[in-house]
Amino acid sequence: MQRVNRYYKRAKISEAKFRYLLRLFAMDLTASDTVRLTGLSVRSVNSLYLRLRHRLQAECPVPVELAGAVELDESYFGPRRVRGKRGRGAGGKTVVFGLFRRGGQVYTEIVPNCQEKTLQAIIRGKIDVSAMVNTDGWRGYDGLVDVGYDRHFRVHHGQDEFVQGASHINGIESFWSFAKARLHQFHGVAKDTFELHLKECAFRFNHRHEDLYKFLLKLLRQQPL
Repeated sequence: MQRVNRYYKRAKISEAKFRYLLRLFAMDLTASDTVRLTGLSVRSVNSLYLRLRHRLQAECPVPVELAGAVELDESYFGPRRVRGKRGRGAGGKTVVFGLFRRGGQVYTEIVPNCQEKTLQAIIRGKIDVSAMVNTDGWRGYDGLVDVGYDRHFRVHHGQDEFVQGASHINGIESFWSFAKARLHQFHGVAKDTFELHLKECAFRFNHRHEDLYKFLLKLLRQQPL
């Protein structure tokens, strides 16, 4: 009689093999590499990886009234180059808005654009007016002082300004670099699964100083897949 898998309900693989797969996932191996190392089918590994990514997405916090020092920035994911379009107006890109509380965690949200109205709607719903808000000089952040964020500090990258005392956005920019380097290994991510991969990047970044394998074991023991 097959033993119960404590981490995966109705599992068709042994707990030992599942733990091995989870270790490979924690090491950030691709599904193709995991298929080769475990001997499981492509379908089984892809299904398990998808379930794990949904779980990680559910574990990503949605901030409410963040206080302290918060960094805001937006980034663009997609093709490296679209002929005729560059920068914030680049076509074929997915726009992601990011919030990073220093000493805390990163939060990401896919947005249709980075206009002032779009960004302010998120900022006003997730950041306390007492927070020290740090941004670059993008015009989408204009008017924050007018709506109560009187501790809004900016660095103007276009003027080769990156740090002014405690004012900078190095933390959120570190996340963008991490996410893009990590997603590069997939040689393109389907649009319908991009958010799952993005949230996985946020989860890994937020837990980068922990043993991710042990963390996932504990998480799944408390609430199996």
